Amino acid sequence: MPTYPGSDGTSLHYDDLDPADGGATPVVVLAGGAARHPEYLGDLAGLADRQRLVVPHLRGVGRSPLPDDVEVASFWRQAEDVDRLRTHLGLDRLVLLGHSAGTRLAIAYAARFPERVAGLVLVTPPSAHLVDVPSDADDIIARRRGEPEFDAALAALSAGPETHDDDGLHEWWLRVGPFSYAAWGDRERAHAPVGRISYAANRAYFGVDPPADLPARLGAVTAPVLVVAGAEDGSTGLAPVVALAHLFPNGTVAVIERSGHFPWVEQPAAFRQAVDAFLAPLAGR
Repeated sequence: MPTYPGSDGTSLHYDDLDPADGGATPVVVLAGGAARHPEYLGDLAGLADRQRLVVPHLRGVGRSPLPDDVEVASFWRQAEDVDRLRTHLGLDRLVLLGHSAGTRLAIAYAARFPERVAGLVLVTPPSAHLVDVPSDADDIIARRRGEPEFDAALAALSAGPETHDDDGLHEWWLRVGPFSYAAWGDRERAHAPVGRISYAANRAYFGVDPPADLPARLGAVTAPVLVVAGAEDGSTGLAPVVALAHLFPNGTVAVIERSGHFPWVEQPAAFRQAVDAFLAPLAGR
C-alpha cells in the first residue's frame, strides 16, 4: 500500500484505485464515520471503473496510526495532511470528494487552502452547523415512524453508544443501521456492517473546533462544488444540505430521490449520473 508523509512526518497510507485507462486526474476521496474504514465506500457505484480514486486512511484508521498529539487527528488539522498528499501526488490543485463526516475535512481543506481546490463533491454533508436554515430532519424521520426496524434503530440512536471500545461501537452502529437508509433491503443490510469505526480516532476527529467564520470563508472557494443530498436522509435533513451549496460561489446541488445517507448504495444509477457529469470536465475525461 502506498504511503505519503503527513504534516508531522508520519507515514500515512492510502489506497490508489486506478482504472485500466489510467484515470487521468485523481479524485481524493475522504471517508466519513467519522473515522470509519474507507472500505465502506466500495467503488462508489462504479466510479472507480472510470476515474482514478486516491483514498487516504485518515489518522487512526486502517493502516494510518493515531498520533500522540490527538489534535493532529482532528478534521481541521488533517487538512494539512491532505495538502501533503497533494504535494506527494504532484498536483497543483485537488479534486476532493467527501462523504458525511469526511465532508468536514473536505470543507476544512477548502477553507484553509481555497486556491488549491479544483473541484469539490460533498456527499450527504452534515450542514446544520454551517447554515442558518431550519432542519427538516424531524419531518423525514416522522415519515418513517411505524416501521419496526426503523423505530428500533431510532431508539438505539437516541440512547447513544454505551461503550469506549471499537467492538462495542460497531455493535451499536449495526443497531442504528436502518436509520441511515431510506429503505432496509438486501443491499442496505449488506452494506451496513462494512467498515468499522475507530472509537479513539472518532473522538480525536472532533478535537479541534473550526473557526467561527468558517461559513464566510467558503465564499473564497471559487472552484465548482457539487453537494449531493439524500431526499430521505434523516441524519442531515434535506433543507440544510441544499442550503450549504449556496455558501459557495459556484455551488450546485443534486438531490437523490428515495435515498438516505448512502446514495451510491441506495440509488447507484442516480448517484453515478450526478457525480460523473460533474467530475468529467475536472478529471480530464
